[in-house]
Amino acid sequence: MPLPPVVSLTDCADPNALARQSTRIATLFGATPTVLPLGGPDPEGAAALTLLDLLRSTDLIGGPTQPVVVLVNIAPRDGHWPNGVPFCSFRHGNHLVVSTLNQRVLAPLATYLGLTEVHVTDVREVLEAAAADWAELTPAEIEEMVRTQFRSLWYTPLLARWLTDGHPVPAQPLAVRPAVADDVGIAVVDNFGNCKLDRPAVELPGYADAKSLLVHNRVEGRDVRVRCYDRLPDVPLGEPGITVGSSGVGFAELVVRGGSAAEVFGLRQGDRVFHLTS
Repeated sequence: MPLPPVVSLTDCADPNALARQSTRIATLFGATPTVLPLGGPDPEGAAALTLLDLLRSTDLIGGPTQPVVVLVNIAPRDGHWPNGVPFCSFRHGNHLVVSTLNQRVLAPLATYLGLTEVHVTDVREVLEAAAADWAELTPAEIEEMVRTQFRSLWYTPLLARWLTDGHPVPAQPLAVRPAVADDVGIAVVDNFGNCKLDRPAVELPGYADAKSLLVHNRVEGRDVRVRCYDRLPDVPLGEPGITVGSSGVGFAELVVRGGSAAEVFGLRQGDRVFHLTS
């Protein structure tokens, strides 16, 4: 049976890093992966929405799907872990996800896709178990991978391959907390300048009644009332609007039909737009 294709989301996005990651994954899985670099001012927010979108794209098929392996390397920006955050895994249908243990990235999956727990691994424990059973690793090689800061290169692809092969990888279950309703932010600015928000449109105050919401225009230095619409074609040409976009589960987008909301409002990825309770 052929190995599944691999999609990798990573904030290690320079050409040198992408070349090494792609080659290592191709060596393990037999085909060149799709590597999606996630940079910008808020890679965690972009990764959260992109991972949700990626898994959502495997739904609404109407029949069986082919398995896909997804690797996620977005470390939390909290400086909490002495040698980097642990890696975990979970399955969505027949798809395998191996990810850094990042609550902000995983929380939307708990809220909108029903993810309840992940399986957290310890690098040394896994490598030593593999060496004792199915992998040809010397103690020096294990020590090199345990001590390195570049575990997304050396460890994560191995973990994904071993889980794909069904090896008994030791791990501990950990509950995933749903996302907390707080300030609504911009997860992704697409190539049209539409600002993809990190909440469903129906969760925005007043959206269901087609009311307007105050959005801060950084270009003009003032708050602007923006009307809510059901669909992008309902937004008048040249006007701003808040509508259901293409991402998430009915997530909202701030748009300017025929223009760029990011340019008109002076917004970028990671900016807060308004508060859910305002």
